[in-house]
Amino acid sequence: MSLRVAVQMDPLHSINIAGDSTFALMLSAQARGYELFHYDVESLTLDEDDRLYALAHPVRVQRVAGNHFEMGEPRRLDLGRDVDVVLMRQDPPFHMGYITATHLLERIEGETLVVNNPVSVRNAPEKVFVLDYRRFMPPTLVTRSVDEVRRFMAKHGAVVVKPIHGNGGKAIFRVPEGGDNLSALFEVFNLTWPEPHMVQPFLPEVAEGDKRIVLVDGEVAGAINRIPGEGEFRSNLAVGGSAAATTLTEREQEICAALGPQLKRLGLIFVGIDVIGGKWLTEINVTSPTGIVAIDRFNGTDTAAMIWDAIAARVG
Repeated sequence: MSLRVAVQMDPLHSINIAGDSTFALMLSAQARGYELFHYDVESLTLDEDDRLYALAHPVRVQRVAGNHFEMGEPRRLDLGRDVDVVLMRQDPPFHMGYITATHLLERIEGETLVVNNPVSVRNAPEKVFVLDYRRFMPPTLVTRSVDEVRRFMAKHGAVVVKPIHGNGGKAIFRVPEGGDNLSALFEVFNLTWPEPHMVQPFLPEVAEGDKRIVLVDGEVAGAINRIPGEGEFRSNLAVGGSAAATTLTEREQEICAALGPQLKRLGLIFVGIDVIGGKWLTEINVTSPTGIVAIDRFNGTDTAAMIWDAIAARVG
């Protein structure tokens, strides 16, 4: 089966091809003979006849740093009729622009497969969807109130505070048990973000790594352990963490077995979950999950091919 694939993503010139999961997916699709298009989410247009268009460029990719893509002349694509698959892969932040794009892409359901399903993506931001699985999570508070955080800290000690729609390990702060600068930190958070913020106990086990586990259509495809850099407690590769080979604990296998059927039912084909200490589920990443390049490097797997097999099965 040959597919026409439109990739909604950030500008191609800005990506790091050595580790970018979207680029790996594009290379894999091209190797299968799929026709690729690239478009920016800002080019989406819903016309008076309720047809959804994007100004898209035909694109070819290659793993050559500094010369990793070639684009053709832009075309006005009807995303419901002119392509088989839309990959919704622009990076968060998860804001109203992102949400509006999911509403628009929802309108081509039944014509074109959107991966991940836009309705499910809209309803499952990483740090909100995970709250459905509190039994696997560390104690978690969602609030804008400093007083509520102080009550939480009186019980749990040192905490980490993170924006509820943040990504890539950005703006995650550790607050020591004494609450140093908590009030000032919450002033900044409350001025910067209109949403409540997520607060969890600081988990010392994070020094041993934060595991990224990738699930494809509800099944485990592989995992890496992300180790914090020197002087850091954040382990995200985007903020200086390093990757190491790993296997799953029994608890992690239990977590994946609990999540898998729901992810598959919701049309969340490519998902990355984060687990600390082999037991604490902290995020379910559905908007633009990463990690497949590192996973394949350590495990000798081809996760991109697994994802395209799952997509082709759904299109078929």
